[in-house]
Amino acid sequence: MKIALIVISIILIAIVLLQGGAKDDNASIISGGNSDLFANRKERGGELFLTRFTFLLGVAFMVLCVIL
Repeated sequence: MKIALIVISIILIAIVLLQGGAKDDNASIISGGNSDLFANRKERGGELFLTRFTFLLGVAFMVLCVIL
């Protein structure tokens, strides 16, 4: 069980790092330009898969932590 937890946590870290974030330039960060912070963006293809896979890995990680 502990090995499964370690493997899931390493994969979870890698998947989170692969996800694309909101990449704004530094000027908009300094000036507070977050006008599209709550914009309705739809994920498609690979982004949707990564989001769902991250969710499943997170649930598996939490379940294993509770069991252990």
